[in-house]
Amino acid sequence: MAGHFETLPGGGAAVALDDVEISILRSLAVQLMELIGPGDEPAEGADPLAALFAEGPSKPPSDPALKRLFPDAYGDDSEELRAAASDFRRFTENDLRARKREDALVVVRALDALSVDAAGEGGAVLKLTPDESRAWLGALNDLRLTIGTRLEVTDDEGEQLYRLPDSDPRKPMVMAYLWLGALQESLVETLMP
Repeated sequence: MAGHFETLPGGGAAVALDDVEISILRSLAVQLMELIGPGDEPAEGADPLAALFAEGPSKPPSDPALKRLFPDAYGDDSEELRAAASDFRRFTENDLRARKREDALVVVRALDALSVDAAGEGGAVLKLTPDESRAWLGALNDLRLTIGTRLEVTDDEGEQLYRLPDSDPRKPMVMAYLWLGALQESLVETLMP
């Protein structure tokens, strides 16, 4: 099971993680939440109905990673499509940001709740409910998109990533990118009927 999700009876998934993997996943999830930002959470006691109709940004983010996480809904081929994309973003981005933050928070909370292996081998088995598994899947995807954007990964580079020399400064992030991809793939397999 080490590094590979397996299906739990009754749904959900489990994976054995060592201390280093737990630390890396937690750190990446926290960084993702910081990147996404706090959002415009309604003030305590605020009208919940007004929060439903709160408008978000109408322009795409300038950061390439955020632009990848929050892409335009339509192409920008025409003024009409740009206006439609702006409206769509204004009414959906706050909710999308909140969901992405919540997914990352589920990752952090699950990792924080782990009990270290009683054998003292340094690690634990993470057990996720079906809902937690879906949140993890979203967070793993967002992490890969973010890291891939930062690394400027293209579809053409797939095999080349495996052959980077150890001296390449991108190597640690490439290794994290590939590892997250393997975790994501194994989690998808456990969630398939």
